[in-house]
Amino acid sequence: MTTVTREFHYGIKSKRKRIILGPAPKEPKLPPRIPRVSKLMALAIRFDHLLNKGIIHDQSELARLAHVTQPRMTQIMNLLHLAPDIQEAILHLPPVKSGKDPIKERDLRPINSLVGWKEQRKAWKQHCITVNTSM
Repeated sequence: MTTVTREFHYGIKSKRKRIILGPAPKEPKLPPRIPRVSKLMALAIRFDHLLNKGIIHDQSELARLAHVTQPRMTQIMNLLHLAPDIQEAILHLPPVKSGKDPIKERDLRPINSLVGWKEQRKAWKQHCITVNTSM
């Protein structure tokens, strides 16, 4: 008995799935991406600028234009209530090379609910320590 071993993969050629002999092409390596919470922080700053300049009248109009609900827009805009150094740290988070974002907007809500910046900074440091140890 003779055994033949060949490598093949499926590929799309002329709108049909075909067997292509040989090894599969290598997956392209994706560049690191900016964390979502950093993008949301930048959006909150931009939206605040638009509101202050009077280009957009209120947060409801902003939510309509951004195609999100009013509560979601409030969540995004609440990032502006964080201490300035925390906002800066969020904007300068390192790119995510693979996997999930280490810090999510939802994780920042308890920190955001604290009134004093000192308490926010303590909670932020504690959260950063927790995130770093779980990685």
